Amino acid sequence: MLIGAAAAAGSAWLLPACGYRPATAPAGSTAPSPANIVGDGSLRSHAAAKALLTGFAVSPALLGYDVSYALTVREQASLIVAENAMKWDALRPSATTYNFADADTLVNFAERRHIKVRGHNLLWHRSIPRWFLDTATAANARQLLESHIETVAGRYAGRMHSWDVVNEAIAVSDGRPDGLRDSPWLRLIGDDYIEAAFKAARQADPQALLTYNEYGIEAESPKGEAKRQAVLALLRGMRARQVPIDAVGIQSHIMAGSRTHQRYGAGLTRFIAAAGELGLQVFLTEMDVNDRHLGLDISQRDEAVAQTYRDYLDLVLSDPAVTAVVFWGGLRPRHMAESREWPGRRESREAAAVRRGLQTEAGFFRGAGRV
Repeated sequence: MLIGAAAAAGSAWLLPACGYRPATAPAGSTAPSPANIVGDGSLRSHAAAKALLTGFAVSPALLGYDVSYALTVREQASLIVAENAMKWDALRPSATTYNFADADTLVNFAERRHIKVRGHNLLWHRSIPRWFLDTATAANARQLLESHIETVAGRYAGRMHSWDVVNEAIAVSDGRPDGLRDSPWLRLIGDDYIEAAFKAARQADPQALLTYNEYGIEAESPKGEAKRQAVLALLRGMRARQVPIDAVGIQSHIMAGSRTHQRYGAGLTRFIAAAGELGLQVFLTEMDVNDRHLGLDISQRDEAVAQTYRDYLDLVLSDPAVTAVVFWGGLRPRHMAESREWPGRRESREAAAVRRGLQTEAGFFRGAGRV
């Protein structure tokens, strides 16, 4: 397995240092003390011992005003990513201006604390600013894309661990033989827009690991297999054309429940092996567990979420091509997590687990080796 902390609860390790302790620990377990989960006991230390980077999506704004939040990031993460601050609509208030305030905050915070940074993302079919949709044409879209990548990736050149250059470009249900999503980028630029983005990113930052990031390729299902095959075809084609790409991101938004072993299995491990054979690293880029289908008993929900993390990480970390695990959506201050309804209706995948603390030795630190 990976590391007890991540295997137990992913990003739900909001530590006692964050000001939250569970009211009671589940039967047969003991809540860990702060001394057990910092320094050599921290998530980043456990990951480093297994040649892995780990961390979570963060909010630059919270880094600035929430001391406990910033302390958790500093103590637990070796790799962080901006949840939203580096997307087009956050960076580009207009066609002629950029707003790097939040992105700079994140990168500067990380550099001062020797934490690596992932950029997310340089191209996506969502989070496109209104001005772009109003003004982009087939004649100028390629230049707009390449200029954006040159400016953004160039600003942080030499400072980034990796960039999600293209995010979620495959949608098999759109009916194209190549599986490409019917996106504004495809319609405006053509089917070489992905190649253009990666080439521009390499030129802007020769050192960053350039990544194609995708969701929906985890499940052991016909839909999951079809998407895996489409993504592999894309990656193989890029390699054959010598398009600069270094890694593939598996987002890993997964479901908790009694059928975890049936949901995720051989299809995913074959995909990871195939990526490794192409010479690509594999990152788990947005891992979280959705527990909305579980029962109402808190301790049972906690254990089911922990077991889901353990099972999934056991499966994917058996391949050394996986070099990073980043958790998504769960690093929230307590008041933010508690603002959502629970239980009975869907909420942020990790909010409930964060709120309940999920910090027991039985789950939090279970597992020590990478199979």
